[in-house]
Parts: sequence; structure tokens; C-alpha cells
Amino acid sequence: MQLYVKNSSIITLPKIKDNRDGNLIIANSLKEIPFEIKRVYYINQLENSVSVRGKHAHKECEQVIFCINGSFLLGLDDGTTQQKILMNQDNVGVLLGKMLWHTMEDFSPGCVLLVLASDYYDESDYIRDYEEFIKLSAKT
Repeated sequence: MQLYVKNSSIITLPKIKDNRDGNLIIANSLKEIPFEIKRVYYINQLENSVSVRGKHAHKECEQVIFCINGSFLLGLDDGTTQQKILMNQDNVGVLLGKMLWHTMEDFSPGCVLLVLASDYYDESDYIRDYEEFIKLSAKT
């Protein structure tokens, strides 16, 4: 997997496999995750496979998104370059940096997304209008 958009990178977590007893996947703040984790959330029971989630960017908050079960398509847009990535490895995530528009779609049955965030929820940090995002991203 290779990323072409700005403000993003691949994050690979250590995965300890024990065929009889499952897998242990570890995420440490300020080590594998390049920020202090202040919020953790997950999205599941995505019964409507045609749903599109996300559809926003953050001014300051950074996040790392993982697909810990199933698969989905992650859309990234830095204001200039767009890219879609199939997320289907439980220990490989994508850093969603500042000013990076993102969408999630095409969810498989049983899909579970896990997100680690650098800050607490703050609605004023969200850019939910794509045209506003394009204007703001041109200034950075």
C-alpha cells in the first residue's frame, strides 16, 4: 500500500500471532501512533453497505484509522490529490493528518473500523463542507 496524498502515512502495528489463541495487536501512544491518544472510537454494524461515512476533514485533530474486521474503501483527498485505499488488514492503518478530507464506504459484512484520535471531540475542529475544505486547503 502506498499513499500519494499529503498529510497521511501508513501505520503498521506489531502483530503477535498465536494460531491457537488468536492475534495480539499493539498500539502505543507516541511510538507506533505518532501522537498521544486522547480518544478511541469504533464503528460497527454497518448493515447498509452503500453508506458513506466521514465526509469531513479536521483543522487540528489527527487520527489513525484501522479496519479490524472485514474491509472498506477509504477515500483520501488533500485538496489536490485524491486516492482510494482498500482497508482490509487488521494491523495496518492510515494516519489521517490535519486538513485531509476522508470518506469511508463499500463496507463488507461484519466490518469494524477503529479510530485513535489525538484530541477530544470538538465540533469546531470539523470541516464538513467540501467547498470550504478546498478553499482552506489551498491556503496551506
